[in-house]
Amino acid sequence: MSEENKNEQQIMVPLDDLDKVEESDSHTLDALAMELATIQQSAKKVAIIGSRNLPITHQQIIEILSYALVIQGNTVITSGGSSGTNAATIRGAMKANPDKLRVILPQTIGQQPSDVQDQLIGVPNIIEHPDRSMMTLADASRICNREIIDECQQLICFLSHTSNTLHKAIQHAEDSHKVVTAFYLD
Repeated sequence: MSEENKNEQQIMVPLDDLDKVEESDSHTLDALAMELATIQQSAKKVAIIGSRNLPITHQQIIEILSYALVIQGNTVITSGGSSGTNAATIRGAMKANPDKLRVILPQTIGQQPSDVQDQLIGVPNIIEHPDRSMMTLADASRICNREIIDECQQLICFLSHTSNTLHKAIQHAEDSHKVVTAFYLD
């Protein structure tokens, strides 16, 4: 041994202390493998949902995020909305490539406020649900969030800790083995 190597410390790693994979953990490993494959995919369907009540700076960040996701070749899925997360998502995706934006409405375009209807002009991929026209907007929105999540591979959600509806949406996404990123605004 050379003089330099004598002064170096050696670290021994005990192999018997390593975690062992149990057969019952195989479903967890499969889920992790699926999530890793989704993250590494070059183009995917990314859902962006969240709060309507956002400061303008948060809306600008969401708009830039949506723009960047579309520029990278992803399809962005969201719902209609005159302010907040959905509106910012639509603005960003429309600037990048309208064909890579998919808007799923909780009800119909005609049931949306006029400013939402104006924002949806030029969006080529809009899904309406006239079958939900008699539902409350809250109930139709819960179903819409699930539909959006079912179509995506990754969910990005902007919410506060008190947003029960959005927490349930995140739980649905996790139960469906989607890659989930939650940004808490409070």
